[in-house]
Amino acid sequence: MHQTAHIQEARDYILSRTSSKPTVGMILGSGLGALADEIQNATVIPYSEIPYFAKSEAVGHANELVIGELMGKTVVAMKGRLHYYEGFTLEEVTFPVRMMKALGVEQLIITNACGAINTSFEPGQLMIITDHINLVGNNPLMGPNNPELGTRFPDLSQVYNPELRSIALRVADEQKVSLQQGVYAWWSGPAYETPAEIRMIRTMGADAVGMSTVPEAIIAVHGGMKVLGISCLTNMACGILDQPLNHEEVIEVAAKVKTTFTGLVKGILQEM
Repeated sequence: MHQTAHIQEARDYILSRTSSKPTVGMILGSGLGALADEIQNATVIPYSEIPYFAKSEAVGHANELVIGELMGKTVVAMKGRLHYYEGFTLEEVTFPVRMMKALGVEQLIITNACGAINTSFEPGQLMIITDHINLVGNNPLMGPNNPELGTRFPDLSQVYNPELRSIALRVADEQKVSLQQGVYAWWSGPAYETPAEIRMIRTMGADAVGMSTVPEAIIAVHGGMKVLGISCLTNMACGILDQPLNHEEVIEVAAKVKTTFTGLVKGILQEM
């Protein structure tokens, strides 16, 4: 259970560094951190300076919290996220979401780089997450529930807010961006899935698979936040094409769609 005192201490430290009051949060995944560079009047705080904040060692993650203005909204962006596969507890992985809520964030955009399972998808496309499947066998709400943070048994029937998804689809249409929609499966990693595992995940009804996002989304919903999930499909999942997978390719493809991704999120922010 997140200790309320720890959340308040982290919040108070951030408020001591900035007078901004963010209402929109963003978690920027592998290779997608460039969006944070567009935030104006920015206060940049390294994760290592924030009380109880863990630091990611994942390639492509800058470990910085950026607070400022973007498209008329006051935002707080995580430039790089924490992963369960790095050995963090799910409490550590989701602590930043609790802290964002304490700062006053009401809407959260969660992004990731992931593998496409749906064979009608192509690397380089973006996907709006409509729902998710938790394949990890763990849940960030395990343990005693703190009623100050949320209910014991939260409803997950609409984790990814329909209204925000509609805005995203409308903006993509206006920008002529090829935007897919689909179900995201959370895999612990750090090893990529086997071809047999991908066949299993496809049978379950997932369109894409990745190693993040789901725990943060669950905690956001538990705290009463509206969530929008956007995946960058960086590769076809294992076994679909007869070629090995590597993280360099993930970062490379994410970098190529940087302009499209940045434009889409800025357009969504303007409409939120």
